[in-house]
Amino acid sequence: MSGINGADLFSIASSGVTASNKLLQTTSRNIANVNTEGYVRERTQMDNSNVYGVEIGATERLINVFAQNQLRRDTTAVAELEAFTGHTDRMDNMLANEANSLATGLSEYFASLQTAADDPTNLASREQVLSGAEAMLRRMDTLNNYMAEKEEQLNLEFASEVERANSLIKNIGQLNEAVQVAYGNLSRGDQPTALLNERDEAVKELASIMAIDVRESTTQKGAIAVNLKSGDSLVLENGSFNVVQVSSDADLSFKELQLANEVNPPTNQTTINLDESNLGGTLGGLFRFRDEVLGPAQRDVGQLGLAFADAMNTQNNLGMDLDGQLGGDLFTLPVVEGLPYDGTPGNLSVDGQVTAGKGNELTDADYRIEVTSVTGAGVPDEVTIQLLNGDGSVKKDASGADLEYTGIAINATGFTELPGGVEIDFTDASGYSVGNEFLLQPTKSAASDIELNTNRPEDLAFASPIRVQPGSGNLGDAAIANVRVTNTNVGANESAFDGAGGLNELPGAPSATVGAPVQIRFTAADSFDVLDGASPPNTITSVSGITDYDNLLAQAEASGAGPAWPGAFSALDDYPGYDVSLEGIPRAGDTFNISYNTNGFADNTNALAMAELQDANLVQTSSEPTNEPRSMHDAYASLVGRVGEDAATADTSLKAAQAMKVQSENWFDSVSGVNLDEEAANLIRFQQSYAASARILSTAQDLFNTILSAAR
Repeated sequence: MSGINGADLFSIASSGVTASNKLLQTTSRNIANVNTEGYVRERTQMDNSNVYGVEIGATERLINVFAQNQLRRDTTAVAELEAFTGHTDRMDNMLANEANSLATGLSEYFASLQTAADDPTNLASREQVLSGAEAMLRRMDTLNNYMAEKEEQLNLEFASEVERANSLIKNIGQLNEAVQVAYGNLSRGDQPTALLNERDEAVKELASIMAIDVRESTTQKGAIAVNLKSGDSLVLENGSFNVVQVSSDADLSFKELQLANEVNPPTNQTTINLDESNLGGTLGGLFRFRDEVLGPAQRDVGQLGLAFADAMNTQNNLGMDLDGQLGGDLFTLPVVEGLPYDGTPGNLSVDGQVTAGKGNELTDADYRIEVTSVTGAGVPDEVTIQLLNGDGSVKKDASGADLEYTGIAINATGFTELPGGVEIDFTDASGYSVGNEFLLQPTKSAASDIELNTNRPEDLAFASPIRVQPGSGNLGDAAIANVRVTNTNVGANESAFDGAGGLNELPGAPSATVGAPVQIRFTAADSFDVLDGASPPNTITSVSGITDYDNLLAQAEASGAGPAWPGAFSALDDYPGYDVSLEGIPRAGDTFNISYNTNGFADNTNALAMAELQDANLVQTSSEPTNEPRSMHDAYASLVGRVGEDAATADTSLKAAQAMKVQSENWFDSVSGVNLDEEAANLIRFQQSYAASARILSTAQDLFNTILSAAR
């Protein structure tokens, strides 16, 4: 028999039924998994048989690799911005909240100072100043505690996300091996679709945690390699993987990421430090929030608090309190312990604090202190310091060079002043060695560590400790324009104040021949003598040829002659610690007498000076010492504005990223997603082909029976 015989029809019909059944199975599986997360639509390929009927080809997933990679990238971007935006929004709300605002606290405190200055002897008004100071400290403490809690929360989130990432990395590695085994066991080019879907879903979830690149192997069928954007491997083609771990260096609360090989024993592990700034995903967003928002905000609040407290201490020290004594510190500033880096013995320490009177030079920098020379007794005598950002990177100057200071000599005892208004003291008697390194963070937690040093309203030094009076017989029209007090120290950095309610008017310390300046006597309109308090008075110096009457004692030091200004005075930083300026024209014989302001309690000179600090430029803008500081209100407004701008920008970027993700999802789903309308149409079509193939099979049976009947 030539042509198509019964056996041929049986073969054709059988292959058609089998093929249609396979197509129905594939379509049914697509429909059943329409709501399955990560499912990729499948297609079974049919090939024309050279022998009979139809030949069933491979069942494979319909996937566009470019769309899949774009979806992963957009998933990474959205996850990063969601993590960053969520935390930044909460930080913005906290800083801008009226109940926590340092701007409000500053305004209320200085308003109480203005009120007290109107009646400097009123104890109730003085109490309000102390209450305002306490309220200001509470606000700083609230903000700092909130940010410290955020740091702890972030560390928990780091650990959680790292644990989830490691679980996914391990799972992807195991699925890599399973896929390769499955490919070896499948025939006709089929794909292990369920395993591939599961692996792709794990890769997508990993992409939400960190930015990754996925590369298909060219040598091992079905295998993929997963790398970080930096190129470091997370999953190798052979299924082996690396683990991400959280570690810390000097500051145990400052977490960093490392990549470690999973080897046995663990002592053979090699670790690689990861660049968190380029990490992407949820982890990248969390690290970005910490490094760009939380860390700078912590230090800015601490810097502002220290600048405020130091300025108030300095000005109060320049006044006279209600007990007639020189003013003291209103606030206690913290001493910060340096943290040893890895390799530095933990029993060694260094302390740091703000240099008194130099809070306006303080920056938000951390300090990396390296011992570069020690004495024979093992005590540092020279160090090198680097100024660091909150994320541990080195700060740069205007030219882009690292802010580093080398060869800083260390005092044998006591504190040594460093650039930036900070001083340090190596507290141990011995045991230091070259290469020891410490991390000093003067501002990070300072806002919670500043304390009020007094609860006595009498300790507020509202009066000037100096009184200047014109002589009763003066004939000129010169009057007191300004009395300036700049130094009231007794002992170190000595001033003319004796610490017992008076001035060192008689010869003694620091000069054995003359006492402190207590009288200015004009010998002409353009010349004067400076006299001490001896009887008869000694002429300290004579000045001639003056052109103005500002800071007469400073002019005496600069140009006094016959005799010159005493060398013992000039050897001190700021002696006598006060100065006088006049307005008008004096005449020969006019005198101006300088004395301690005994019983001058109604004087509000220093209270007004303290109130003026509200608008003074006290907060450094950067680590460049030449930059002009800004006021405390401006500094806080800058902080709130910066965080608010970060929040607004991140929110806009998040919306754009979410729109991009929707587009990439639509692109991916257009190829790989299950379309019920299309699958329903395919179901009808494959049902019809199944029925038609079955009809052919029935026809072949009828033909075969007819042949058998004819043969009988």
